[in-house]
Amino acid sequence: MKIITEKDIDGDPLGGRTICVFGYGSQGEAQALNLRDSGAEVVVALPAGSRSRERAEREGFEVVDPGEGARRADVCALLVPDEIMSDFVRETVSPNIREGTALVFAHGFSLRFAEVDPPAYADVIVVAPMGPGLRLRERFMEGKGLPASFSVEQDATGTARATALGYAKAIGCARVGLFETTAAEETEVDLFAEQAVLCGGVTRLIEAGFDTLVEAGYSPELAYMECLYELDLTVSLIVRFGLSGLRKRISGTALYGDLTRGDRIIGSETREAMREILREIQDGTFARQMVSDERSGGKELHGALSREREKLIEETGRRLAAIAHPEAVPDSS
Repeated sequence: MKIITEKDIDGDPLGGRTICVFGYGSQGEAQALNLRDSGAEVVVALPAGSRSRERAEREGFEVVDPGEGARRADVCALLVPDEIMSDFVRETVSPNIREGTALVFAHGFSLRFAEVDPPAYADVIVVAPMGPGLRLRERFMEGKGLPASFSVEQDATGTARATALGYAKAIGCARVGLFETTAAEETEVDLFAEQAVLCGGVTRLIEAGFDTLVEAGYSPELAYMECLYELDLTVSLIVRFGLSGLRKRISGTALYGDLTRGDRIIGSETREAMREILREIQDGTFARQMVSDERSGGKELHGALSREREKLIEETGRRLAAIAHPEAVPDSS
């Protein structure tokens, strides 16, 4: 696979075009700011009751009603939540856009699962940064960036690929590298990584290690620091040097433990569970469950969040916040 960078992108494909960013959450805010700092003309579209309107206006953006934003935009950056994307595109975006408008999705979920059916006269592209909005903005301001995957799902104008590359360049991702894919591949790989490794896998592994130590009589504070705090230091080495590079930089004791005990933690049962999770992503089971829960008020999600907050590891983390997370943004939840 060829990795595309800024040197491969000719000219300014976004020059003279108005970009409307729909949504002002983590990705919406970061992408709007990066686009503007790259010289693009940007407006933000939010409904009248949105709690984000004041923040967007305070950061200097013109904030418009979503219908007006769709009518004005040459490029619509659709950064609203996946679970409402289908209705939003059908009811607000499609009836208002002009012929040749480009619709940019930051994730292929709604295209792969949620029955989004954009008009045939619109370009449809995916530009998916490989990281949260906070890091996208931080890396951009450092003169760096996050890598991203991108795809062209519908090329009504013949220029959709150039638009995708220009957009990725403007948010800083082409500084690092772009991977060309499809919405289906991006979505399935991303969901699996989130559920089995980056979020679901890592959080449960941390909790299991913490609980095992505390149940054996060790102090919650030391268990927290060893199983959670030090993870950042380990992951930083992995990202910088890869798995083999990590193994060159840890102690002999840690190395021996890694190579002789790791397969007992991630064994055949875990690998089969991963395959089952992937099958549920591929056949749409996960997507149907998530959208159904959202439409019923998010009872399953909010109940799970409430139970997580009551766990000892969360209480311990709050007590150790000043030591373990000195640079974190305060959590108001």
